[in-house]
Amino acid sequence: MSIENDSSQAQSLAAADSGFQSYPVAPGYQVNVRSGPGTNYSVVRVLTLGASVTIRCQCPGTTVSGPYGTTDLWDCIGNGQFVSDAYVRTGADGYVAGRCG
Repeated sequence: MSIENDSSQAQSLAAADSGFQSYPVAPGYQVNVRSGPGTNYSVVRVLTLGASVTIRCQCPGTTVSGPYGTTDLWDCIGNGQFVSDAYVRTGADGYVAGRCG
């Protein structure tokens, strides 16, 4: 097993141990991760195709239309990292995690 594989497994275990649920991003989309819950916030990185995200909390923000509907709900996936819930397959139209703040 390579060091790279060990690192990937360690990251997966860390996410599982965090107690937060992971969800897949819509297939075929590279989703912008923003510094706050809205399209007016700067892009801090872009998720790769086939990515999954771990939702820490959720909050309202800019309304966005995507493959999973139109919503103003934003998912916090890390410190200062938000993605629109319209691009995350949570299986629900509302909150699946606690509110941020």
